Amino acid sequence: MEGLSVADANLVIYLHPSKSRNVSQSILRELGSLLFKFNETFDGVLLAYDVNILDKQAKILSGVHPYFGLRLKANLLLFSPKPDMLLEGKVVKLSEESIHVIVLGFLFAIITAENIRGEFKYRTVTLFSTLFLIFLFSLCVGYKDKEELFASKSHKRHVIKVGTMIRFLVKSFDEEILHIIGSLISAHTESIRWLDRHLEEDSEFDRSSMKSRDREWLGDKTVDEGSTPMSYDNHIKMSKKRRIT
Repeated sequence: MEGLSVADANLVIYLHPSKSRNVSQSILRELGSLLFKFNETFDGVLLAYDVNILDKQAKILSGVHPYFGLRLKANLLLFSPKPDMLLEGKVVKLSEESIHVIVLGFLFAIITAENIRGEFKYRTVTLFSTLFLIFLFSLCVGYKDKEELFASKSHKRHVIKVGTMIRFLVKSFDEEILHIIGSLISAHTESIRWLDRHLEEDSEFDRSSMKSRDREWLGDKTVDEGSTPMSYDNHIKMSKKRRIT
């Protein structure tokens, strides 16, 4: 998935002297407060970090509150979605007007109806199921329930519903509320499972076509070179006749 990157950063953490008894824990708390928030310095959302303290002795800063600073070497995992990037997420809600997706477990995206290509049409499917309410009397009660989905007009089995993992395009990203506006207009944006299945089918088709071409080539080569074994046999027969004579 696009938008993920790893960066090395040189940081300075400022701590209050009251936290000097447990510096390592205080540093982790400070960095932990930056997680899953957009940071302008990093130009992305901090997802994870690995930190190494460089300073053995902290430098006390002059001022009203005598904070001390520590230099850190950190390895950061950042997420910075930009327009036209391909992201992956799980559909958590679906209606006729929109598809709601969660990305990386914490970031929400919405794909409105005008950003869904015409191949997909909204449908409701009725599900039939039976509940055994009282086993003693073997009483069954049937009920109807409806499932919302977007179905492809080209392929009946190609559907997008709640729980489907999809690949979509980024149109915009709100850094303050961490909200993404997505799109399913492009041809390569749809169900990931369907995309992977078609990639496998295309690869199998390519392999089969290559095998057929190889068979044709070998067949042509056998026909073209068919005279070689016969001429070799004739040569052996002629040599035998000469030895006999």
